[in-house]
Amino acid sequence: MSPRNDIVSSDDEALILVNDNDEAIGTLPKLDCHLNQGTLHRAFSVFIFNKAGDVLLQRRSEQKLLWPGYWSNACCSHPREGEETEEAAHRRLKQEMGISSKLTFLYKFQYQAPYKDIGAEHELCWVWVGLAEADSVSSNDNEVADWRFFSKETLEQDLQSHPENYTPWMKMEWQEILANHSDALNR
Repeated sequence: MSPRNDIVSSDDEALILVNDNDEAIGTLPKLDCHLNQGTLHRAFSVFIFNKAGDVLLQRRSEQKLLWPGYWSNACCSHPREGEETEEAAHRRLKQEMGISSKLTFLYKFQYQAPYKDIGAEHELCWVWVGLAEADSVSSNDNEVADWRFFSKETLEQDLQSHPENYTPWMKMEWQEILANHSDALNR
């Protein structure tokens, strides 16, 4: 499939602020949520596998404020105000990678990760997994610089050799999935 370049996000997009219990407490523009040490907001990550068990990763666009050019999971973003997290995950997976998949919720967790002196992620992140029916992707050039399917073994080797090439949330989520959610992957 051919790449796309539609605009699917903006710095002034309102993100949902949450407390430690994932209860919505207001909104704040996306850029403001990511400045300084970051403001806790709701987010999601999607891991997509093919029928061979390989995981789809994307290399983030160089246009990204935080972690440009880093490898990460298939899709990660934020639900909009009034939007269910699963609905948002489906929306962004289609917008970023051009694919649809049934998604299974695995877990949610909170993390904070600074990026240089630019800003930080501070998210309460819902993690989902899904199965791609085909290995074809129609990536969005504004969001994705590159993509590929990695075997679990290849990814594990590269994470050991070059952890600096991957986003911090992807590394945390991948380890949690392998350690505590392999049953969902086997299904």
